[in-house]
Amino acid sequence: MKKVDDFRLRFGTQELVPIMIGGMGVDISTADLALEAARLGGIGHISDAMVPTVSDRRFDTRYVKEKLQRYKFNVANTDKSVVQFQLPELIEATKRHVSATMEAKRGSGMVFINCMEKLTMNAPKETLRVRLHAALDAGIDGITLAAGLHLGSFPLMEDHPRFRDAKLGIIVSSVRALQLFIRKNARCNRLPDYVVVEGQLAGGHLGFGMDWAKFSLASIVAEVSQWLRDEKLDIPVIPAGGIFTGSDATAFLEAGAAAVQVATRFTVSAECGLPDKVKQEYFRASEADVEVNQTSPTGYPMRMLKSSPSIGAGTRPNCEAYGYLLDANGRCAYIDAYNRELANHPEQRKLAVFDKTCLCTHMRNFDCWTCGHYVYRLKDTSRVLADGSYQILSAEHIFRDYQFSTDNQLLLPDAH
Repeated sequence: MKKVDDFRLRFGTQELVPIMIGGMGVDISTADLALEAARLGGIGHISDAMVPTVSDRRFDTRYVKEKLQRYKFNVANTDKSVVQFQLPELIEATKRHVSATMEAKRGSGMVFINCMEKLTMNAPKETLRVRLHAALDAGIDGITLAAGLHLGSFPLMEDHPRFRDAKLGIIVSSVRALQLFIRKNARCNRLPDYVVVEGQLAGGHLGFGMDWAKFSLASIVAEVSQWLRDEKLDIPVIPAGGIFTGSDATAFLEAGAAAVQVATRFTVSAECGLPDKVKQEYFRASEADVEVNQTSPTGYPMRMLKSSPSIGAGTRPNCEAYGYLLDANGRCAYIDAYNRELANHPEQRKLAVFDKTCLCTHMRNFDCWTCGHYVYRLKDTSRVLADGSYQILSAEHIFRDYQFSTDNQLLLPDAH
């Protein structure tokens, strides 16, 4: 019976264990988690989501406080168009985060950074360009383009000396999205080095509408793979979303996938950035506790736990400090929702906003509990301790379980 370790992901002459840990922001996929994946011979991701915030937390910088001080005069103003990120600070924060990670890297694996197009930051093209360039400058092994079609991202990087050296990949949820990406970037004469095909059971933002349940990861992977064969394009395909066991992964590898991307099981690892109390919420979750809603200001549906504190929270927009989702005109769907509720309930001390959420604030505070569909199976991967909590797992334990398990078995940790 085959297992994941019988296969290898190949980039030229380099061979890796075909396990990629997804890039969960905001610092949920920590450097420690990514470095463990690399040490074990696979691929780990850090994320550039809200990287100034991450830098403040990790390196005691003051980017958020200084930005708030610059725009404190605008806090009460509903118009946020004046709020801008300082590009040199964004470059500095990205380089600090990436450099520290790459300097600590050990083992034969790789570390990539997940770059979200939907982090528009009131200057979409300019901020995206400096984030991409800074990550390349700092020596990142590869960049996964996420949360958007990234039709202009290759041109933003083509003048960088590492444009053809670093591994560059794209996340898609349909063959049409991949076709559009390749066609729009054809003039760069540079194909993606890999394609992550993210299915309907993935965590966080989904590349589907609210009809997500009618789609199938296996079907989309088959369509993408067939199109690549028809076009004679040799690009590794990496399925993602709902791959919970090593046997799930092996089935895709046997069908021709180059690797798998996994994430939800690593949310309860010791190296994950979620607070331990949130990890316990994930362990305790039942299938009925998971929902796909439209509270994200990005416009994408998002899968999370129904008990997420972000749902219904009437948090005052804090764009002067954060503002990562402000569009090119300084607008955000949450600001509109908040102002509507404020106008409708001017005397109410505590507002409730259910249709949208202040994603920047709540992701920063780990109050938006995004998760994959199979989060309710996490309890089957651990042991209950004497106090009723679940044993936190190591990233190595989870990685090795994916790598060596067979027959849909789950490796439990040693009892304490």
